[in-house]
Amino acid sequence: MQYNINRQLSGNTKGRITMSDNTNEDQQTGTRRRGSVLEEAILQAAWDELNELGYARLSMEGVAARAQTNKNAVYRRWPNKVKLITAALIQFAPKPSLTVPDTGNLRLDLITLLGGIMMPLQLIGAETIRGIMADAGQEKLAALPSHIGPRSEQKLPALIKSILENAEKRGEVTNVQAIRPRALSVPVDLIRYEFLTTHEPISDQAIEEIVDEIFLPIVMK
Repeated sequence: MQYNINRQLSGNTKGRITMSDNTNEDQQTGTRRRGSVLEEAILQAAWDELNELGYARLSMEGVAARAQTNKNAVYRRWPNKVKLITAALIQFAPKPSLTVPDTGNLRLDLITLLGGIMMPLQLIGAETIRGIMADAGQEKLAALPSHIGPRSEQKLPALIKSILENAEKRGEVTNVQAIRPRALSVPVDLIRYEFLTTHEPISDQAIEEIVDEIFLPIVMK
C-alpha cells in the first residue's frame, strides 16, 4: 500500500512527498522499533537463522522475516551477509577463556589454554568459516578470531608466560625470563597458520601436536 501527499503551490505541483512501506521498518509487527532495539532484533534473528539453517542457506530476506522487519532495514545496517553474520558472531558467539589454567602440569595447562581459545571457532563450525572465506576472503577470515575474542591473540603470549612461570615454581622448566617473546608467540602463530590454511577450527589433535612436538621442546631445551 502506498500513500501520496501532493501539495499545490501557485497552481503547480511541487514538493511531492511519497510515503511507502519502506519508510516504516516494522510495519509487519504494527510497532516501530528503532536504533539499538531493532538492531538487537536483527542480530538475534541472524544468530538464530545461522544455528538453524547454516551459513550457506541463510539469507538477508530470511533474517528480515524472522526479525519481523523489512529487508531494507537489514541492508541499511549491514550491506551483505558476511558483515551481518560477523556482527552476530561478535554479539552472541561464546567468548574464549583467557584465564591461566593451573592443573599442576605444564603440558596440560598449555593444552587447556589453547583449547579454550579455540572453543568459539569449534562451536561456530567449519561450514560458517568456509562461507565467510568464500564471501569475504582471507582478510576477513584472519580477523575472525580477534572479533570473537577481543585482543585474545595479543594476550596469549602473556598467558603462556604465566603458565611457564607457574611451571618453573614446580621445577618443570628453568630460566623462563630468558625465553624470548617470539618463542612465546609460537603457539599463536601456528594456530593462526593452521586456521588460515585449512579454513577449519583447530582440532584437539592439532593443538596437542603444537604443544608436544614444537613448543615444549623449545621451552624445555
